[in-house]
Formats: sequence, C-alpha cells, structure tokens
Amino acid sequence: MRRILHIDMDAFFAAVEQKRNSELIGKPLVIGGRDPTQRGVVSTASYEARKFGIHSAMPLRTAYKLCPHAVFLPVDYEEYSRVSETIKLLLREFSPIMEDVGIDEAFLDISQIDKSAEEIAKEIKAKILEETGLTCSIGIAPNKLLAKIASDMQKPNGLTIITEDDIESRIWPLPVRKLWGVGPKTETYLKEMSIETIGKLAAVPLDTLIERFGESYGRYLCEASKGIDESPLVTHREPKSTSREITFQTDISNWQDIARTLAELTREVANDLKQAGCKGRTITVKIRFSDFETHTRAKTIEKPTNSADEIRTAAFDCLKRFALKKKVRLVGVRVGGLEKLKVYIGNNL
Repeated sequence: MRRILHIDMDAFFAAVEQKRNSELIGKPLVIGGRDPTQRGVVSTASYEARKFGIHSAMPLRTAYKLCPHAVFLPVDYEEYSRVSETIKLLLREFSPIMEDVGIDEAFLDISQIDKSAEEIAKEIKAKILEETGLTCSIGIAPNKLLAKIASDMQKPNGLTIITEDDIESRIWPLPVRKLWGVGPKTETYLKEMSIETIGKLAAVPLDTLIERFGESYGRYLCEASKGIDESPLVTHREPKSTSREITFQTDISNWQDIARTLAELTREVANDLKQAGCKGRTITVKIRFSDFETHTRAKTIEKPTNSADEIRTAAFDCLKRFALKKKVRLVGVRVGGLEKLKVYIGNNL
C-alpha cells in the first residue's frame, strides 16, 4: 500500500517573520504590505490574525478594518525562498521521491521506507523545528488527495493519519470545498444541486456529474469524493510559462503610463526567462480595469525568444488591441510555450 505524506508549513510567511523578530510572536501579523491603506492583498496571516477573520487573498484594506492593531509587513520572498529551500533539502533526506508543490508544502512517498509513517512524520517535524524553528502540519494517507486533506485537519503543528477505512466517517462529513481542485465556482454549482458535503457528492451518480461538469472533471469529482487518487508524485516539472504583473495604487488612464509599465514588466519577464534557461513563443498581456473586468490579448511569434525587445514588441502589439475606455487597475504580461535552451559542450549536446 502507498504511504504518502503531505507536509504543510504553518502560516509560513508569518512564522518566518516571527522567528526572526521575537517581538512579533503572539501578535496578529499580516504579510502583504506595510501600509494597509494602499492596494494589496494578504499573502499570509498569523493564527492570531486569523481569529479576526483575516485570510489570504483578502484585500489589505479589509484586513485593516477587521484588525486595525495588526502588524502589517511586506512580502520578503527572498527570505521565504531561502528557508523553503532549507526545508526541501531536509525532506529529501527522508525520501528521494518528493513532489514540490509550493514554497510552503510538499508531498513525500515513503512507501518503501522500513519504518512506520507516524514515526517518520514525527522525525520530520522535529528536524524542521530544529533546523528552522518552525512548525508544520503533516497528513498521512494512501494517496496525495487524502494526505492533503489530512494535513489541514489539525492545524497548526498537527499530525493526522487517514486510512481508506476512515473515508466514510472522517472525509464524507467535510464540506466539498475541502476537496483538492474544488474552487468557489464549483462549490456554488454543487450547492445549487443541494450538495454541500463530500459524502453527498459521493452519492451522486457518475453520469450526473459528467453531464454537469464534463467527462474529465465529472469523473474526477466522482473518484475524489470516494477518496480515489492514483496520481503519482511529480518529482520534476518543466515550467510552462512565466509572468509578471503589477496592480497600480490608483487606477490610471494615461496610455503612456500603461505602456511604460508594460515595457518594464517585459524586461523583468525576459530576465526571468534567461535565468531559467528558457525561451517562449506566446506573449499574453492582461489588463484588469477599475471595475475588475479582466481581458487578455495574446500573440504567438514564429521563433521562441527571451529577448526583452522582441517580447516588448509583441506585448505592445497586444496592447493596441485593447479598448482602453476605462481606467486600468492592473497590467500583466506572460510568456508561454516555453522551451529549454540546448546547452552544447564541445561537440556534445
């Protein structure tokens, strides 16, 4: 039987900040921006801040209204990435089969390790605490889907084991939103069908789900609600795209300001591509207007590139296809269809 661990760091960004500044411990802490009166969104909130209803992706201004005495800090992605790399290197010491699914989480396959899953999980938690001073929550299950659900069941600093025998008693009573891949739109559709728990979803015939959600997603919902997940751990992923975007502090309508911002974003994307050793062919520009209406325009060029000039030219061609009749809130650029550069050493590839 497979034994999969899902390791999820507890309030990671906030925890890193509290670790390097002990005065922040025990205080409601919001990561996302130093000035909550400015535009921005919450990246992470400490558990003390979450008691006030603050959560990730919430506008900073809303978070400030909920908890005016919270401490607000900007995102220090460089430091969080450094700590994350330390944790990922540590996890690979326990198993070489690791799927890196984000800066603060990962899956481990420990099926071939001659030691109990609970014992391994406890050793991982102790090692992470020793090396970083941070806590994590770990879910243990026969597959990735159940392991991810399990890791969220006893946060923070939890350790939860789910077996196939537990699906009916512990998984089915949970809200459908707890299923990996079920977002707010699907949740709304399911509520319209009077389906609010995973158990109720499991009782829906496969044909009904396929009719409502399509062959692929309908089948996924059917299997996931029953705890079925045969997906392997993906130990290596090639990037499919890279992007940059910026939200203006005040909505703008000046075309030159928009174009200047877009040019800077294309330069940053080109640098990202060069550092990753990639080139791309499809350039997409995203515009979000003041009323939050969002549109994209794309152009596919003949040859892959990581040239800032070529990306900028294509991006400007896309920009010309927008009707800029409303003020603009956000501008973004993405380069997709990525290809890895071939490296030649002497006469060898």
